[in-house]
Amino acid sequence: MADFIYLMHEAEPADPAAWEAYVGELNAKGVLRGGSAIGRGVSVKKEGHAPPISHDIVGYLRIEVDDMAAAQALLAGNPVYEAGGVIEVRELPRAIGPAQD
Repeated sequence: MADFIYLMHEAEPADPAAWEAYVGELNAKGVLRGGSAIGRGVSVKKEGHAPPISHDIVGYLRIEVDDMAAAQALLAGNPVYEAGGVIEVRELPRAIGPAQD
């Protein structure tokens, strides 16, 4: 199994019931590992000028599935995707350090 993150770009606001149904479906399949809307923030750099933050990324969902194809297959029903919005699907490499549950 691998961890993936959906980075959801700004789209038309979805009906809360659509989000509830989609998240419920991911939960029922046992693949959802978390998610949230993303609020305001800053871009920082130790030295020099940092580029601006990406204002169009407004939320994320983390899932655990077999591969990229399985991650993409679960986009059906996502309110951002269904509204024609953009979702980046990224694999999350395993963390370096102590084992995590």
